Amino acid sequence: MIIVNNPGGSVSFSPLEHAVWHGFTPTDLVFPSFLFAVGNAMSFSMKRYAELGNAAVLSKIFKRTVLIFLIGYLMYWFPFFVNKGGHFSLSPIADTRIMGVLQRIALCYCFASLMIHFLSKQTVFILSGLFLTGYWLILLVYGDPADPLSITGNVGLFLDKFVLGESHMYHGEHIAFDPEGILSTLPAIVNVVVGYYAGKYIQQKGKGYEAISKLLLTGCLFIFLALCWNMVFPINKKLWTSSFVLITTGLDLVILSFLVYSLEINHWNKWNWTRFFTIFGKNPLPIYVLSEILGFFLGFIIIRPGLDIAAWSNTAVYQVIAPGAVGSLLFALTYMFICWLAAWVLDKRKIYIRV
Repeated sequence: MIIVNNPGGSVSFSPLEHAVWHGFTPTDLVFPSFLFAVGNAMSFSMKRYAELGNAAVLSKIFKRTVLIFLIGYLMYWFPFFVNKGGHFSLSPIADTRIMGVLQRIALCYCFASLMIHFLSKQTVFILSGLFLTGYWLILLVYGDPADPLSITGNVGLFLDKFVLGESHMYHGEHIAFDPEGILSTLPAIVNVVVGYYAGKYIQQKGKGYEAISKLLLTGCLFIFLALCWNMVFPINKKLWTSSFVLITTGLDLVILSFLVYSLEINHWNKWNWTRFFTIFGKNPLPIYVLSEILGFFLGFIIIRPGLDIAAWSNTAVYQVIAPGAVGSLLFALTYMFICWLAAWVLDKRKIYIRV
């Protein structure tokens, strides 16, 4: 995601861009996989909840939810001031985006944790199905009759404008539209739920052929259902459609099956190549925040009017070495390696920041 969010220029390879609206790219799999991984991690951490009283469980869940949500909110408000003609003033909180990536992770974690802890497995499955089908019906019934699945006609947009207000929404689509809005958080909870039960299943059944074959078949079934549903309810990351939930959880299950097969059964980690990735995984939240904030600081280092150091280095170095999308990718890879070095230092010093 760091590579996707920090290209050197405006030209990137198409797999490293989100689908414009309906459709799917490899990049669209990253964020839902965050949620799947959150659920997977919950399958280990929530074992301790069974030994605690309800008050303690609620305290842990709500504390973690508030902290993650607040970090995401403050990240969008950062750097907390604006420069107007050489005069610095506090950035107006009235223009700060409320929802976002970390905020969605916080809310999905919260609702999934409450469901899993307080409800039976069967009830959680039924609720997950209702979230997916109910979201579809809500969009169709309450959206713009002319086109209820358009960027301007979906009911999620109307709800966000009513509850949040346009100034607190994302404007990256050149209009006030939040891809991490209130209503679309509902189906995203299912990504966490599937990740949780996938983790529980592997722990219960073991890392053998039977377990991974059933995970693989379930993933393929989800992908098949997603493609069928796509005919009437298109796969769309920005709306987080129910078909999008199915195809992303299906792919995550397939990928998880492959990882268990290759690393746990066949031991294809002879040269410890996975360490590069696990270094990121040991401190995902601080490194994600670093990747976002570092861009702000680079923007303050001005080489000449209208050109900051990031844009200058891309133009003067990377675009000279490899013009176009290749140079842009090289810049993004360099940026990612800088963030990785920060994660490596934390891992070297045994510093692991948890929320």
